[in-house]
Amino acid sequence: MSQDRPNRPRYAARLNAFKLAAGQPERPNVADMIRAAGKVGGLDAADVNYPDHFTAHSATELARLLGDEGMAVNGLAMRYYTDPGFRLGAFTHPDPKIRRSAIDLTRRGIDAAAEMGAGLMTLWLGQDGTDYSFQGDYARMWDDTVTALTEVAAHDPDVAIAVEYKPNEPRAYALLPDMATTLLALRDAGSANLGVTLDFAHSLYAGEIPARAARLAARHSRLLGVHLNDGYGKRDDGLISGSVHPAQTVELFVELERAGYDGVIYFDTFPDMGGLDPIAEARANIELTERLRQIAAGLAGDPALAEALARQDAAASQRIVAGALYGGGA
Repeated sequence: MSQDRPNRPRYAARLNAFKLAAGQPERPNVADMIRAAGKVGGLDAADVNYPDHFTAHSATELARLLGDEGMAVNGLAMRYYTDPGFRLGAFTHPDPKIRRSAIDLTRRGIDAAAEMGAGLMTLWLGQDGTDYSFQGDYARMWDDTVTALTEVAAHDPDVAIAVEYKPNEPRAYALLPDMATTLLALRDAGSANLGVTLDFAHSLYAGEIPARAARLAARHSRLLGVHLNDGYGKRDDGLISGSVHPAQTVELFVELERAGYDGVIYFDTFPDMGGLDPIAEARANIELTERLRQIAAGLAGDPALAEALARQDAAASQRIVAGALYGGGA
C-alpha cells in the first residue's frame, strides 16, 4: 500500500451503489450500473454479486462489460439473502438439504469468479445466526459453518475465500460478529486460502478499533480485503470514508502500511439509500481516501509518533496526528 509505487487496481466499488445513476432505480440493469461506475474516474475495479448480477449476464459478459469501462474484476461476493429459503440460515440451516444448497451455490460462485479471472470470493454470512434465546444449537451451528468453509475453500484453492463479519443484520445475532470470533472459525477450518475482509463500519459497531482488528487479521490469518466506509457505530451506515472517523481511518491505513497490505480498497457505501448522486459520492470517496492515505504514509514512518506509541503517550500522539490531519504546529 506504499504511496511510492503503483497499486493497480487500486479502488473498487459496490455496483449496487450506482442504481440511481443507472436510470432505472426500480429495476436497475447491471450493465447500466457498470457504465455509471465507469464515469467516476479513479475507480478501476468492481465487485460483482453472485448470483444477483448473473441473472441476465454470463461471467464472460460481465468481465467484458467491466473491461469496456476500464475496470477489472476485484472479486465476487456471495448474496444468500436473495433466496428466501436461506432466511433461517445458509451454512447453518437446520435442514441439511438447504445447507447443501448453500454450499453448492457458493461453489458455483467460485467457478464464476475463476471464469472471470477473479481470485477472490467474499462471504458475508448474514443469514447465519439467531434471533432468540434457545433458538439454535450453538455447537452444531459452529461445526456446520466450519465444515462449509472448509468445503468451499477446497473447491478451488486458487480462489481466496474471505469471510466478512458483521455483528447483526438480518439476524439479531450473527454467528461471526467480530474479528476475534471469525479468526477462531478460520483457525478451526484450517484452509490456506481462507482469510478475512475487514469492513470499517462493521468493525466500529462490533465495538472494535479497526486498526487493531486489521493487526489481528494480519497476525492470525490473512487480510484479503478492506471495505472502506464510515458511520456512527450503531449500524452499517455506509457513509463516505473518513467523513465521521478521519483519525481512525488514518490509523487503519497506518496499520495496513505496517502489515504490508497492498490490496484493493473497496468502497462499501450507500449513496442509493440517502439519495446522493452516486458518481459524485464515489469521487468524494476517492479524493478523501487519497488524502488520508498520504497522511498515513507520512505517519507510518514518523519517529516521533513511534516514540509516543512506545510510551503509550496519548497526549503526544494526538498532537502529532492532529498536526498531520489539520495542519499547524504539532
